[in-house]
Amino acid sequence: MIFKPFDTEKIFTKSEKISEMDRRDFLKIGLVVTGVFAGGSIVSAVSAAEKLFPSGFMDKYPYKPHYSMVIRVDRCIGCRRCVKGCVSANAVPDYGWRTKVLEREVPQAIGQKREFIPVLCHQCNNPPCVRACPVVATYKNKANGIVMMDSKKCIGCKICMVACPYNARYFNEEKHAIDKCDFCFESRLSHGEKNVACSVICPADVRVFGDLSNPQDRVYKLIHQLQKPVWVLKKETDAKPNIFYMKG
Repeated sequence: MIFKPFDTEKIFTKSEKISEMDRRDFLKIGLVVTGVFAGGSIVSAVSAAEKLFPSGFMDKYPYKPHYSMVIRVDRCIGCRRCVKGCVSANAVPDYGWRTKVLEREVPQAIGQKREFIPVLCHQCNNPPCVRACPVVATYKNKANGIVMMDSKKCIGCKICMVACPYNARYFNEEKHAIDKCDFCFESRLSHGEKNVACSVICPADVRVFGDLSNPQDRVYKLIHQLQKPVWVLKKETDAKPNIFYMKG
C-alpha cells in the first residue's frame, strides 16, 4: 500500500516552539468576536471568502481541482499522528519535516493549558519560493496549484528556504535537494487517493483537505460560511496561501 501505518513505538520527546511573532499573532485569535487574521487585520461579519478572495481571484488562479486545506486549530490535541502519518507516507527523514505541530503554554487559560497549531507548506498562489529559485526547480503545478519540487533541477542553494515566509522547506541529504510538502501528490493523489495522509490519520478531524474550486466540497463550504472567522498566516506577505485556519 502507498500509505503505511505509522510506527506507534516512536514518540515525540521534543516539542516544536512557536516564534515570538506567531505567538503574538495567535494570542489575538479568538479575542475578537468577528475574528482576526494572523497578520492583524480584523475580519468583518461577512464570509471569509469575501475578505480572502477579492474580485477576480478565482479567475486569476483557475486550478481545477484547486487543492486547499482548512485547519481547525481548537480541535488539535497535539498527538502528532499527522506528523507520523506524513513521515510514513512520504519517507521523510528524521532530520526533515513536511508538517509539524507548533505549541505554546497558556498558563492563564481555564482547562487546557496548551495551544497547538499545525503547520505545513501553504501552497501559496503567489509563492515567494518560486520567484526566488534561480533554476526553476520549484514551481506551481498549473493543473492543481500545488507548489512542487523538481529535485533533478535543484542545485541546493537554499534560496527558496530563505524566501519561504512559513519556514516550510528543508534540505534532503539523500536527494541532495530541497524537499517540502506536496499535499501527498507523489505518494497518494497521483495514485488515485482523494485525501492527504495527515488528514486521513488525524483522530480529531483537525485538517480538512479538499477542492476550493468546487462549491460542494467541504473546504469550500467552511471558507464561505458566515458563522465562524477564517484567517491565513502572514497575510501581509501577499503570498496568498491555500492553508486556512479557523476554530470549530
